[in-house]
Amino acid sequence: MNRQFTLIALLVFLLTFSCKGQITETTIEKPVVKQELAKAYSFNPDALLYHIKTLSSDAFEGRRTGTKGAEKAKNYIIDQFKSLGVEPLFDSYEQDFSFEGKGKTYEGTNVLGLVKGSDNTEEYIIITAHYDHEGIKNGKIYNGADDDASGISALFAFAEHFAKYPPKHNVLLVAFDGEELGLKGAYHFVESNILPTEKMKLNLNMDMVSRSDKKELFVVGTRYNEQFTPVIDTFKNLKSVNLMIGHDGTDGKDNWTYSSDHAAFHKAKIPFLYFGVPDHKDYHKPTDDFENIHPEFYKNTVQTIIDIFEKLDAMQL
Repeated sequence: MNRQFTLIALLVFLLTFSCKGQITETTIEKPVVKQELAKAYSFNPDALLYHIKTLSSDAFEGRRTGTKGAEKAKNYIIDQFKSLGVEPLFDSYEQDFSFEGKGKTYEGTNVLGLVKGSDNTEEYIIITAHYDHEGIKNGKIYNGADDDASGISALFAFAEHFAKYPPKHNVLLVAFDGEELGLKGAYHFVESNILPTEKMKLNLNMDMVSRSDKKELFVVGTRYNEQFTPVIDTFKNLKSVNLMIGHDGTDGKDNWTYSSDHAAFHKAKIPFLYFGVPDHKDYHKPTDDFENIHPEFYKNTVQTIIDIFEKLDAMQL
């Protein structure tokens, strides 16, 4: 997550509308399906943990935009989409883009996967997470387990869910690149008109959803999209996840409205809900590793977001 860009992005928005060497393979034990555990989830929870552990391993060198680690992550995501029956939006899963930053040109790639809806086949719900992170700094790998391998693995959980419970709306599963460098992939996606904005009815963004000492998961967006508040309210007082509306500029907490990829949708007047946890001691540090996530909380968080999606998908958006 790129929360340091929040204030700058907010100022820009207001002004506009007011006038973690070589890559090595890491051996990770394959997930084993535990039927007695899987009954509680609409996806394979062991696979969820396998994917976040893989993507946040040293083999991916922190997944910084334009590096071999990012290329490896992109290919991993595409392979998973293929194996899970997620189709490309058009002829390719890849949406390439470039941008200037810090005195150099970056080449990035968004990964777009389509799950066709059963009813509202001209409308799209866009479910997003970013796969890039900070890369290698001073010889240390910033693996970005929570930020945001957690969101990417959750995209795969959504795909597993849809294989059993097809959505009513078309769903686009999008893995963004360039988030840490200023939400570049998200803005390119929205502004490219690859889908007309009027067909994009909702963005659900997941950025940092795998650890919280207090089991807190915040949802941002109901301030601007009040029609979703009753849905969120039905998921409060859960024992496994403390779901709270906040960080939206109304509660004295850091305002996350422009802190991650959902900002590009919000700016284009596309309704959004962002799911994320409070900053922790490993945020944007080389210690944001798989060993520091909270597995039970993470699994329950992903299921909660999927359950919220189900209610939203049933609405006329």
